[in-house]
Amino acid sequence: MQSPTPQSHAVSIDQLTFQYPGSGRTTVLDIPHWQIERGEQVFLKGPSGSGKTTLLNLLAGTLQARSGTLQVLGVNLAQRSARQRDHFRAAHIGVVFQQFNLIPYLSVRDNLLLAAKLGGTTTATALERSALLFDTLKLDEQLLSEHPTRLSAGQQQRAAIVRALVNAPEILIADEPTSALDSQLRDSFVQHLLALTREWQSTLIFVSHDREFVSSLATRVIEIKDRTLVDFQGTYEEYLASQQAMENMDKAVGAR
Repeated sequence: MQSPTPQSHAVSIDQLTFQYPGSGRTTVLDIPHWQIERGEQVFLKGPSGSGKTTLLNLLAGTLQARSGTLQVLGVNLAQRSARQRDHFRAAHIGVVFQQFNLIPYLSVRDNLLLAAKLGGTTTATALERSALLFDTLKLDEQLLSEHPTRLSAGQQQRAAIVRALVNAPEILIADEPTSALDSQLRDSFVQHLLALTREWQSTLIFVSHDREFVSSLATRVIEIKDRTLVDFQGTYEEYLASQQAMENMDKAVGAR
């Protein structure tokens, strides 16, 4: 399996199109060119059904593009088998799914240690990181022995966040990571996540409807519109200001 290229972009896409199998020729995404630099914190925006989750799954390697180039850390995932993509994701990418995807027949501890083993992280390091994250996310360490089905939705989400971060991933992909967190937990998580991404020089790509979370993290906004990407180089607050300015201009023109 090819290893990441040190000088490569976090993500580089060229002439990528994607259709779900069995959907005929309905194109979900059509992206001529897109790049993300390492260390960026990218907010992916778009209406429901626009392809946000599909794009995150392509970047994570859980879906495979049928045409074009999709390079993650310099490795073209479009040319890798499912097994190769799984190994690559385990070693280099942390993912927080909307459905959490914790293995129900394993304890929380074993979910974390399995992720660590697949990612090449020692048990000692995994438990040390987990303990710090459990404290940040206000999770009782007694939950480590519980199975995910015994946890509330909020506890499952926090356990999924810990699992995604246990290997100090080079890229963190998160789909609504704070949907089950209250504002206090969210704020604590944001501060810890900012510290970790700086320490690890990680790239963050996320979808969220939590405006406070987005405002605290996003250094770049990507909007999915008409199956392709519209890139805004700036923070979320700058993006909102630009959108408001455009609306005001349109109103002024319409009033003439």
